[in-house]
Order: sequence, then structure tokens, then C-alpha cells
Amino acid sequence: MKAARFHAREDVRIDDIPEPETTDGTVKIKVDWCGICGTDLHEYLEGPIFTPADAPHPLTGEKNPVQLGHEFAGRVTEVGAGVTDFSEGDAVAVEPTLFCGKCQECQAGLTNLCPSLGFHGLSGGGGGFAEYTVVPASMVRPLGDVPTDLGALVEPLAVGLHAVRKSGVRIGESAVVFGAGPIGLATITMLRAAGVTRVVSVEVAKARKQLAEQAGVSEVIDGTREDVVDAIRAAAGGRGPDVAFECAGIPAVLNTALQAVKRGGTVVNVAIWGAPTQIHMNDLVFSEAYLTGIIGYLNDHPATIGLLADNLIDVGFFITKRIKLDDLVDGGFQELIRNKDEHVKVLVQP
Repeated sequence: MKAARFHAREDVRIDDIPEPETTDGTVKIKVDWCGICGTDLHEYLEGPIFTPADAPHPLTGEKNPVQLGHEFAGRVTEVGAGVTDFSEGDAVAVEPTLFCGKCQECQAGLTNLCPSLGFHGLSGGGGGFAEYTVVPASMVRPLGDVPTDLGALVEPLAVGLHAVRKSGVRIGESAVVFGAGPIGLATITMLRAAGVTRVVSVEVAKARKQLAEQAGVSEVIDGTREDVVDAIRAAAGGRGPDVAFECAGIPAVLNTALQAVKRGGTVVNVAIWGAPTQIHMNDLVFSEAYLTGIIGYLNDHPATIGLLADNLIDVGFFITKRIKLDDLVDGGFQELIRNKDEHVKVLVQP
């Protein structure tokens, strides 16, 4: 079968590899759609970051070249022995986190904080940029009547939901989201679904400003404004938003978030960073603000699928391009490099 594998920086190839086989407790999925994640793009441009390069990943035993693609949905074609919850033809998405199940974090139910954390589609064991992939049944989430192209959006949407849940924001409070890329839009979408009516977006790209408006923000502020902090505070009611979400991974943006959030407010870092950064610690000290981070999600997929199934969120506009697997590098990665601000989610059809 065809599969996209990461060999080295700027070296992702469509390889011909054996079709995977089920084992006890696993499910084989024919992939309908797989989204290109910002993590995939970072891996292509700057990697290896998440893919195991020097030593095999402790949970998969594999190292590069490994199969890519972790935002995917498709249909079950086969189940291994002992699997009773899924049948051939079921439409499913996958919660792709890999964890040991034995460490203190896993035993406490915080599997996304496992020291050996990995992802199906980054750490070995298969991935969604392929015709088929096999995963443990415990990672499979039924989509019901949700179309599989929207099912491929469940993973990034779950990141937004996890960020909103971790922030503690409540109905009637205000929020600002820095960056209106895929994860920023997912966070905006989940804030609106949570009943937060005053959501401010900070963005510089014209196309993404329009997307933020489509996602339901109350105001979009140009991030290049000299008075951006004052503008954010005014849009959030005067004293600053209750919660700020950093979804851009830019040092100046993180510092702006710390300056803009209300005294005693919370800043949630959602972005994955490619390099160390600095913050002005007195922005935390003098306002007694809280700075926290999130990684991935924690059992957020079922609720995300439920929001889609009940038509409580509208995310079809997230899909800005569809391509075939053979076009992954030129029509996917290179297209996002050339025209990043014009796209939210490029879906790949293996």
C-alpha cells in the first residue's frame, strides 16, 4: 500500500509498504481523510522533533522512517480477536495518543502527561497518511452519522476543547485567542460552544481575520496595532479578558497575552514551540496571573464528536483544500508554506 513516511528534514516520501494486519485487540481502518497538522508541517521543515530519530520510540519500538498522519477518520475493514465494540463498515475517528499505562501519570488518569507519550502517526506504529492503518480498539471513537471528512477534524477540535476545559472559563466571562490558524479557530469554536459570548481574536492575516469572524468572535483586533493591549482590554470589557489563549507560538504574542489578561486571569499556552522563549516574569508577579499549558487532549474526542453530531458547532469551512496522497508534499506541505494564511485544514485522501 501507499504510505507517507518521514525520513528526514524536508524528506517525506510516498513509499510502498506492506499493508498492516490486525492482531488481538486491534482495529484495521481504511483511511478516508487525514488532515495536515501544523505539527506535521513543523516536522517536515524542522524535524525530527516528534518522530524518533536516534533511538526507537519506547512504546512502538520504531524509529525513522515512520508513517505520518494523526488527524484521520475512515471505516473499519477488520477487527482483531477480542474486539466487540466495532464492526466492518463502522465510521470512526482515532484518538491517537500512545501512553505506557504504568507510570504515575497514567495511573492517575493523566495519560496525556505520560513521560513516554507518543502519537500514532508521529511515533511509529502506522498513521493516517496511508491507505490503511491498524490501531488498538481503545483508541477508536465511533462517528455515527458524522461524515468522515468532518471526522478528520475531531482531533484538532479536541485540542481546542481540552484548552477551553483546562482554562476554567465560565459562561459570562470573556476570552481572547491569539492566532486564527487551525488550533486558534478550534479554540474559538469550543469557547462559543461553551457559552462564552465575548471572544476576541487577535490576528494579522486578512484571510484569517475573516475566518475568525466566521467562527463567531465578537471582535477581531489586528495584532500589529501599537495599542493592541489596550484594544484587547477594551474589547473584553475594560479590565482585560478573563482568559487568554496563545495559539501562535510567537514570543511577542505570549508576552502580549500576559499583559492583556485581567489581574488574576489565566493564560493558556496551546501552541507547540520550536525554540525556547522568554517572558517578563513581573507581568505574572504584579497581576497574580496564571500561566499554564496543555498537551493534546484527554478523553475529549467523544464530546467533540457529540457536538458535531448534534450540529452544535459548524466547522465545514475549516476544510480549505482536498488532495490525494501522492500530492502530499507539493500540494500539501509546500502549499501551506506558500499560502499558509489562506488555509485552515488541508485534507488528504489516501
